[in-house]
Amino acid sequence: MSESNAKKLDATGLFCPEPVFRTKIEIEKMQVGQVLTVSADDPAAEDDISRWVSRNGHVLLDMKKDGSTITFQIKKVK
Repeated sequence: MSESNAKKLDATGLFCPEPVFRTKIEIEKMQVGQVLTVSADDPAAEDDISRWVSRNGHVLLDMKKDGSTITFQIKKVK
């Protein structure tokens, strides 16, 4: 089984602080350069995850909203 460069985290149905907390745990397990795609439907996740990414020195590559679901693409850079 090859190690993919992209990881996924489904945080839909979870509420603050769970989406950010689980994002942090997943990012810590990853290698620098890998990308984590996070899906969340907690309205607070948009600000919470965006702020967490910049505060921790990672890169938010993309953020999309589809109805109530927000999808983030976060690149681990350190």
